[in-house]
Amino acid sequence: MSVNTIVKSIQDIMRKDVGVDGNAQRISQLCWMFFLKIIDDQDKELEVLRNDYQSPIPAKLRWRNWAADPEGITGEELSNFINDTLFPKLKELPARTSPRAGVVQSVFEDAYNYMKSGQLIRQVINKINGIDFNSLVERQHFGDIYEKILNDLQSAGNAGEYYTPRAVTSFMTQMIDPKPGEILLDPACGTGGFLTCAIRHMRERYVKRPEDEVKMQASLRAVEKKPLPHMLAVTNMLLHGIENPSFLRHDNTLARSYVSYGHGDRVDIVLTNPPFGGKEEDGIESNFPKHFRTRETADLFLALLIRILKHGGRAAVVLPDGSLFGEGVKTRLKEELIKECNLHTIVRLPNSVFSPYASIGTNLFFFEKGEPTKNTWYWEHVVPDGQKAYSKTKPIRLEHLEDCVTWWGGAERCGREENKHAWKIGIEEIKARGYNLDIKNPHMLEDDPVAPEVLLEELNRSESTASSIRDELKRILAEVLLP
Repeated sequence: MSVNTIVKSIQDIMRKDVGVDGNAQRISQLCWMFFLKIIDDQDKELEVLRNDYQSPIPAKLRWRNWAADPEGITGEELSNFINDTLFPKLKELPARTSPRAGVVQSVFEDAYNYMKSGQLIRQVINKINGIDFNSLVERQHFGDIYEKILNDLQSAGNAGEYYTPRAVTSFMTQMIDPKPGEILLDPACGTGGFLTCAIRHMRERYVKRPEDEVKMQASLRAVEKKPLPHMLAVTNMLLHGIENPSFLRHDNTLARSYVSYGHGDRVDIVLTNPPFGGKEEDGIESNFPKHFRTRETADLFLALLIRILKHGGRAAVVLPDGSLFGEGVKTRLKEELIKECNLHTIVRLPNSVFSPYASIGTNLFFFEKGEPTKNTWYWEHVVPDGQKAYSKTKPIRLEHLEDCVTWWGGAERCGREENKHAWKIGIEEIKARGYNLDIKNPHMLEDDPVAPEVLLEELNRSESTASSIRDELKRILAEVLLP
């Protein structure tokens, strides 16, 4: 039976269980079960390769000892074991005994067994046992299936915020070109899409010897504050052959004081799509200098990224249209960015890139720290001919961005020329515009008919501008009214 068929049959079994309600719970349930199977298969391999290796999971709780036998415990006995023994003991696993023990404990810290029927749980377990995660072919095939599972999160309500289209993450990674030994951070990693793209990129191009692999794995850094995407991301790392994903912390990057990020926290590369459109909890903004204080998550992340990049460090960040034209804190952030970094490229994406789960204009900011901005290049990505917009059935693909890759000009970005998609603006004009970076494509003919989707995009931008101004006025009023 193919891996794809196995996964579909597992989902069909779960739909019969009265305890599992909707995609988010089904995926969460799948994830902790896959996690235990994957880490047990990995443990078996490590036990063969290393004489002194010891699994962080107590013997009784290892997948091989309670789940591997198809005729093993089932029904109420299985449910009671999972709820009364497995989960409590893994949640209390001493995290300090080893990094891998810490990974297990962090995954189960907020995990939950939603399934009520022990018989159905046994059926799911037996299906999972049909996948050998030590088989390279099966693991790669399952990796593709796992991508689809993560994509399914977009139909699970707010869980959609965890997934960035793989074409976008792959393009950004390709343009940043990470190498083993460069410290790479995703401070809001979701399900780990940027990390997996970076791992794949480095293995295909730069990992030639075992020491290169060690160097690469030792240089990864990531943080995710929500339990479900954190669990999914850790499982994703194991699936991609990362032995010790303890670098992927379950935490809120913004909860730490801005000034406490010192020299030892500097990184070479940032690849991220920070959450936007939402507000941070009360008190988080007080961790930042007064002139950067806001509850808008994307703004706080941008302020932090400028600080933690090393001199010569480079970043690729997804930001909403509001970051281009917003005022107040957003203007001060853009001024800081342009002063501290070379904002060399902005790729403007159509609203439909994240459709149908979000209809907001987004942009890819590429910058390097150490020298101020002199010129900023823009590239406007348009939906392919014959297609009005991207959709769930017709998503953006990496080949849709090939024209931008060709124009980019390699690592040195040499030989760039203006064309119908590309234009350049100098720093003096940026300053004259009050750091408003919402600059239209000058090559779009004035007499061209304006498509409805373009008008809708303009309306969305105007509404976002009004919302940004309203928030800034509220902030100012609150400060004025303070006793």
